Amino acid sequence: MLELVDVTKRFGDVVALDHAGFTVDPGRISGFLGPNGAGKTTAMRAVFGLIRPDSGTVRWNGAPVGPAERIRFGYMPEERGLYPKMKVRDQLVHFARLSGLSKSEANDVVDHWLGVLGLADRGDAKLDDLSHGNQQRAQLATALAHNPDLLILDEPFAGLDPIGVESLAETLRGLASDGVTIVFSSHQLDLVEDVCEDVAIINDGRVVLAGRLDEIKNQSSRRRLSIDVDGEPWIPDLPGVEVVDGPGPSHCIVDDDAPVGDLIAAASAAGTVNRFVFEPPRLTDLFREAVTP
Repeated sequence: MLELVDVTKRFGDVVALDHAGFTVDPGRISGFLGPNGAGKTTAMRAVFGLIRPDSGTVRWNGAPVGPAERIRFGYMPEERGLYPKMKVRDQLVHFARLSGLSKSEANDVVDHWLGVLGLADRGDAKLDDLSHGNQQRAQLATALAHNPDLLILDEPFAGLDPIGVESLAETLRGLASDGVTIVFSSHQLDLVEDVCEDVAIINDGRVVLAGRLDEIKNQSSRRRLSIDVDGEPWIPDLPGVEVVDGPGPSHCIVDDDAPVGDLIAAASAAGTVNRFVFEPPRLTDLFREAVTP
């Protein structure tokens, strides 16, 4: 179990983390979300000891995290951290050896992950010669090469095509089913919603929402309403209706006790109702509400 407990970190006058805390249970996939500059990267670096919190504690299985624990962690940063002119397989073996594996163990596990991630025929290529998506796969293979107990990924789906996204999602689900604790940060909220079981949303250095995603949705006092009238998205002009525009069809957010009968009547008066869907909020709705002043 990974725990951040009341973690605070300042950089001069900037408060990067403000008594931030959340928990990730073993074998769970948790999305760590927030706007740019919210504190996500600082929190992830605190887990690996790359920054030292001013106060608070990072714990693994109930004890403060130290070098012996960190060697069992895997980290994939958003920025490339591999050697561009070095052969992919050679550097993966190098990093696996740094994590404590013997030469034979490192060779075996690297070959395994190169195969799983579709890079078996690219091991002798230099990183610079790979496509952006394959560079992303190589970076992930580095984080996985020592079979970590905790895996933290920063924007792991960036640069992947839809097939690559689905392949990586299945890999993460398989790791979690084997007991690996996984945290990943992404701005692709549709992917987070599809892959993650839990979420923690940070804003201005504070964790403002955390827990199991399905429970958070069901406990929300708001609901998503999507209406199609005469083949077009239709938004009711009624009190308490919040219009949401963005990727995909327009929809609105209403209170969970909204008068559904009045909404259906208003839609019917406007034309032929082809679709009327009243459902729990999606992650994009929860995120918007959590980080909007």
